[in-house]
Parts: sequence; C-alpha cells; structure tokens
Amino acid sequence: MVPLQIIKGDATSPQAAGPKIIAHVSNDIGGWGKGFVIALSRRWPEPERAFRQWHRERAGNDFGLGATQLVPVAADLWVANMVGQRGIRTARSTGVPIRYPALERCLHALAGHAVRLKASVHMPRIGCGLAGGKWERVEPLIVTALCARDIPTVVYDRD
Repeated sequence: MVPLQIIKGDATSPQAAGPKIIAHVSNDIGGWGKGFVIALSRRWPEPERAFRQWHRERAGNDFGLGATQLVPVAADLWVANMVGQRGIRTARSTGVPIRYPALERCLHALAGHAVRLKASVHMPRIGCGLAGGKWERVEPLIVTALCARDIPTVVYDRD
C-alpha cells in the first residue's frame, strides 16, 4: 500500500511525472459553477462541457449518484467528474449533499481508470467543501479505494 500524500498546492496543477487524473466531486442535478470546478473550468473547458452533456443526456447513460466520467484534457491528463453528492446546499437545506456510499463507488471506478492508465490521482479534499463532508470519513474511502491498490494519490491543500 502506498501512503496518501497531502501537500500544499493547486490540484489543477498536479505535481507528478507520467499519466495523471485530477478527481473532484460533483452533484447529481447537473450544477457546475461553484467550488473547485471553477478552477477546473479556468484551465480546461472540456470537463464542464462533458459533465453538462452527460447530465443533459442522462436518460440514455449512467449519470447519477456513484457514476464517474473520465474526460481527457491534455496528453496524459484526465479529469474525473465523480457524482458523489445529492443536489446542492441551499439556505433551506438540512443535512449535507455528500453521499458517502456514492463517493465510495466513484473512488473504486476511479481506481479502475488509474490502474488501466497507469496514472497517479490528484485531488483537493474531495467532498469536504460545498458537499459538506467530513475529512475523517472521506480519507479512509480514498485510502481503501486508491492507496491500498498502490495507486499514488495526492491531496492538495490550497496555500
């Protein structure tokens, strides 16, 4: 098992050689416009475009909680759109949008992509921002799905 690395930096600028996947959590209502996705969209238009189309055409595909979409953005670089939250937080919301079982399914799918591509995985503290998750619940999911399969995984904390 490789250890989970947590470093200061920008998850949209992965610090590793070779193939890389940037992973993030998205919602199941097709919303894209707050949080980490803003940084992704500033660098590449493809993840947002693919996510919106995936949601728009959801009647004929696998879009929904627990689904993962891999989007190429450069040579040896992909973004994983992982549907791990139910809706979004609003002023009237009770509870949090993160759905840990869905995130767990996403992470296992992500691991399959990483193994196939021989890629390292890079992410912010997924599910712990707008999704409202607790890192002490998310970190073990990452370790089990990725690190236990010897997939180099780096979490970035912004400076």
